[in-house]
Amino acid sequence: SFQLHWIEHIQPEASVVLNIAEDHLDWHGGFENYKAAKAKVYENTRIAAIYNDDEAETIRMVEEADVIEGCRAIGISTDTPQRSMLGTVDDLLVDRAYLTSRGSQALELAEFGDIGNPAPQHMVFNALAAAALVRAVGVEPAAVQAGLRTYEPEPHRIQPVAHFHDVLWVDDSKGTNPHATDAALATYSPIIWIAGGLSKGASYEDLVKTHKDRLKSVILIGTDHAGIVAALQRHAPSVPVHTDYLRDTTVEVANGAAVMREVVNLAHQLAEPNDTVLLSPAAASMDQFANYNVRGEAFTDAIATMLSDINYPGH
Repeated sequence: SFQLHWIEHIQPEASVVLNIAEDHLDWHGGFENYKAAKAKVYENTRIAAIYNDDEAETIRMVEEADVIEGCRAIGISTDTPQRSMLGTVDDLLVDRAYLTSRGSQALELAEFGDIGNPAPQHMVFNALAAAALVRAVGVEPAAVQAGLRTYEPEPHRIQPVAHFHDVLWVDDSKGTNPHATDAALATYSPIIWIAGGLSKGASYEDLVKTHKDRLKSVILIGTDHAGIVAALQRHAPSVPVHTDYLRDTTVEVANGAAVMREVVNLAHQLAEPNDTVLLSPAAASMDQFANYNVRGEAFTDAIATMLSDINYPGH
């Protein structure tokens, strides 16, 4: 959104906004300004302006965009697609947009198994968005399937990093806002949730309200904690919240790593078989870490240190 804010001219072949949720409000000066910046990605699109059929805001953006004549509006949804959409049928990703017989047929692009086993809904949606973009410029279905099969997600994105004593440890340090963390929380249960950092003005009300029944315990880190603490007190008052690792001011990166080691040790004490320990802060990292990558690496390093300390086999 920062780059889109400053850009003066753009002319993409195909463009997409996956979703709209509060983020970077402190920088943009409000939600309306943030939405206006994101919507600029559609300006002067030549072939396909792609929208999330489940989100009215992205539909509105496409409807109001100043595109090149002949550009088509293409929808994506994880449900059965209508005409001029990509979606799913059973365990297949299908295209009803980029074929001449789209009124009566759908073209198979890939199977869920090509994405992952299992394939979380957020990954299916992202795959549909990617497929919609490349199909707009003529990429064949076989190439779409091959690309999905060989794609390896970047680290720190809902990434399982350890599994021992029947406890799963997941690094989602890239979850830097509530909307991103929503996908992570929806994937697991019960969860020991490690959260907090720089909130960037975001609200945590809907996030906590939606996933309160998945939370077994919450460990908070970072400086902007008032909003998330209030949301937990309001919507999940019975969930234990550990606040020993909050900070009122920023700390040096080395100290951030030390805090993460303490947090991981506490999570290990709290975890029981079938639990998931999830680092998905729903906040930026720069109050305690150089960036989200460093925060995720501190998490995985702390797990490795803890496993060594308890003499777990292989460490």
